[in-house]
Amino acid sequence: MTDFRLAPAVADAFPDTLIAVVTATGLRGREDWPGTVAALRELEQRLADGAWQPADETDPRIEAWHTAYRSFGTNPRRIRPSVDALGRRLAKKGTLPRINPPVDSYNAVSVRHGLPAGAFDLDQVTGDVDIRSADGNEEFTPLGEPDTVENPKPGEIIYADAGGVLTRHWNHRDAHRTRVTEDSTHVAFILETLHATRDGHLLKAAALELHELLAPHARQTAVHHLGPARSRITV
Repeated sequence: MTDFRLAPAVADAFPDTLIAVVTATGLRGREDWPGTVAALRELEQRLADGAWQPADETDPRIEAWHTAYRSFGTNPRRIRPSVDALGRRLAKKGTLPRINPPVDSYNAVSVRHGLPAGAFDLDQVTGDVDIRSADGNEEFTPLGEPDTVENPKPGEIIYADAGGVLTRHWNHRDAHRTRVTEDSTHVAFILETLHATRDGHLLKAAALELHELLAPHARQTAVHHLGPARSRITV
């Protein structure tokens, strides 16, 4: 079992935060996922038809993350929140990247709802996961760069376990160690909002949508919610 904990200082600084943790056990990432394929194609077709555009930095959902990034010293136009970067890529290229079915699923849900998303292979997580401010001594190896080691700046919001940093700049980039592959079988998927009062319904809809994409390809799935009112969950 793994605990996810929202540090009191983060909860105080961002009191309307709500995080959905969608867990999947017995995940089968090497089979066909027709629901995910259809979700990606639908988004891309709606974009091509001019019926929909991904949220950009003028949207309140993205703007909130830009403000948060600046509050802990990150320039959000140089280091963008994941949903912002993904939406910009989709708007420019007309397609989303195809990584593997679990990752493709949360990417589709993230862009559709304008909410940051990520995932951790829980079999590669060491101990519990804390969402907290960095002290500057932690180490982070970026996804796709196994020989690179970075040190987050003090005050930067991170996800971290006993082995190091899992996500820098709150949700900019995930770590290589806990990346989700076709062979990951026990995964925690993360969806986030800083404005639960305004966007909590979007977060809950996104978590349900992701749950429905995962469920046909997992032995068991569940949805948990983490925030200032419930700052610790066990998954």
